[in-house]
Amino acid sequence: MSGTSDTARVPRIPGADGADLLAALLDGMDAALCALDAQGTVTHWNREAERILGWSAGEVVGRHGFAGWAARSADAEETLARLMRAMTAPGRQVHEFALLRKDGGRVLVRTQTAGVRGADGGPAGIYCAFSEVHAQIDLERSIALSEALFEEASWGVVLVDVDLRPAVVNDYAARALGTARTSLLGRPLGELVVQGVEDLEGALQHVLAAGSPPEPADVWVTLRGPRGDRRRCWRSGFVRLASPLAEEPEPVPLGVGWLFQDVTEARLAEQEADRLRFRWTQLHRAGVAAAECEDPAEAAAVLLDFALAGFADHVLVDRTTADGRLVRALATPSGAPGPVTPVPNAGIPLRYPPSHPALQSLGRPGPTRASAAPDASHWSTDRLWPPAMSHALCIPLRSRARSLGVVTFLRSPSRPAFERTDAVYAETVAARVAAALDLAGG
Repeated sequence: MSGTSDTARVPRIPGADGADLLAALLDGMDAALCALDAQGTVTHWNREAERILGWSAGEVVGRHGFAGWAARSADAEETLARLMRAMTAPGRQVHEFALLRKDGGRVLVRTQTAGVRGADGGPAGIYCAFSEVHAQIDLERSIALSEALFEEASWGVVLVDVDLRPAVVNDYAARALGTARTSLLGRPLGELVVQGVEDLEGALQHVLAAGSPPEPADVWVTLRGPRGDRRRCWRSGFVRLASPLAEEPEPVPLGVGWLFQDVTEARLAEQEADRLRFRWTQLHRAGVAAAECEDPAEAAAVLLDFALAGFADHVLVDRTTADGRLVRALATPSGAPGPVTPVPNAGIPLRYPPSHPALQSLGRPGPTRASAAPDASHWSTDRLWPPAMSHALCIPLRSRARSLGVVTFLRSPSRPAFERTDAVYAETVAARVAAALDLAGG
């Protein structure tokens, strides 16, 4: 190590001396830069400065001050004096000037000026970096926007790197994900998202490959949390991030900006409104169709056929006999889906145990809901229902203060369990079915 010299540590460019290297560095800068010596003579002028003011380095280097070319005669002396004061002042000095372009137009620039020291440590001149004020304002506005998004935004903002791991997370997003801002960084999204992570990562990968989608999209996810899983809907927009310094036609993306708002309550309300609208439309259609049936029992079957659409997979009607037992009267086929039809040999009593949900519903004024346990493979057949059902809703059929039987709606495991709103709809259907069966007699 003792024999290592400075020239061994600093790479040298063959055929280039210090002046050539300095010129290349100056011309490659994105900021306009000029330098003046201690007497105020321009010594350096790069291409960005030429682009802004229109004067080439050959026309500028060697001029004293700015009079007669870059500043009005009345302003040139003051402009030069303010810049040269940076030669003895500590730190950088920031000023704004109105300079002249070569074509005679004026442009407002913001300068950052600092002094240059000579070999003896004394003032040797200044260097001045400048840009158009509107460009500087655009930069400052972009920085301010970024800071506001990550501190005060009323929607979630997550910057995801090309490995699909969060790199920056704002407060809203951290709350929505149920974690702290820093604890999420660098972790796979699958650690927090139980369901829906494939859709979310698929959207991010699409943006990285094909660019930003034209419109926001709803993404449903289930989040893992200390109080159990939570299902949420996020209205999400995605933008592909690329370096502003890249000059390639298609620069390599830096990641994806993911912006979202939690719209779960609104979407659930919309779904419920759509569901209610469909159900009451079905009831209206069912009533019109049932009115055309001469046989009241056929009208009851028609009412149930309309009610099944989008609501359940099977329906059963058990009538009450004179001795209080139940017999099967109407049912959908136990195999493939089909219409509600009368059951042959309907006089045979059903062998329901005392705890059967259908019998329970006869002893109470409201509906009875039941669901199978996850490992109960014979749950529905043990209750004399069609196989492979997991959820049941039993409604007593009452008309003129008399119990006529029970209607049972069944759902497969692919459907959710019956909820309170489902029971309200089923009670409305049951009331109409009971009126038709009462009219049919028997």
